[in-house]
Amino acid sequence: MLTINPKEIHFSKLHGHLQGAIVPRPIAFASTIDKEGNVNLSPFSFFNIFSSNPPILVFSPSRRGRDGTTKHTYDNIKEVPEVVINIVSYAIVEQASLTSCEFPKGVNEFKKTGFTEVKSELIKPPCVGESPVSMECKVNQVIDLGSGGGAGSLVICEVLLMHIKEEVLDEQGRIDPFKLDAVARMGGDYYVRASGDAVFTVPKPNQNIGIGFDQIPERILKSSVLTGNDLGRLANVERLPLSELIEDFAKTTEVAEAIKDGELSVHKLAQHYLRMGKVEEAWKILLA
Repeated sequence: MLTINPKEIHFSKLHGHLQGAIVPRPIAFASTIDKEGNVNLSPFSFFNIFSSNPPILVFSPSRRGRDGTTKHTYDNIKEVPEVVINIVSYAIVEQASLTSCEFPKGVNEFKKTGFTEVKSELIKPPCVGESPVSMECKVNQVIDLGSGGGAGSLVICEVLLMHIKEEVLDEQGRIDPFKLDAVARMGGDYYVRASGDAVFTVPKPNQNIGIGFDQIPERILKSSVLTGNDLGRLANVERLPLSELIEDFAKTTEVAEAIKDGELSVHKLAQHYLRMGKVEEAWKILLA
């Protein structure tokens, strides 16, 4: 186990460990403007949503590591406290990455990277035409966390308008993660694509209270087959199946053969059902 005291390591090395461990991080593709009207576009992976009512986003443009100076995005929002937060999809990730280059102040990254400026309705900075989601925001507050290289500043933004392309919505009008095809930052040069097999579901115990690990029989908890995720799904049920249902299920050919072959086979069969999302059936197998 590598144990690190942040006060005993150079911030650049700590920065690498933090960015490598705290993943994936969504990307705030931020469009800002200075008091002269110069537009800036830059991506920031220190970003997330922190409130829905009011709708609040927070991102952090860290100071440059080499000299502690602030970035153009920070300077712009201090002059014009407005920002458009655009979402980066896989289709535009290479273009978005290019905007992180240290272009001189006053250079328009929209023109440098081929993105389309779309006039915002309520604020001055433009939206990114190629982004699947754009949020016009006013900057409510900027909290500086330090003054040295690598120090962040929390830019607290309130969403005034949200623009969502209809092509990323499902039949119910909700954002479909597969259609959004968003990307997020990992450590170093690594990114992750929120699509395909990378997207999965985990049932949330929002309404029902799961039985918990302490109610799972010891012989199941100590299984050499079932993983922590398998046990977590078993522990998320509200109640165990009734004994008569277990008895009926145990008579099926598949379960009867597994029982005959021993506990290892029973646990493998239960795991197979868990992977198919059939938690109640898995419980019936394990309790048979």
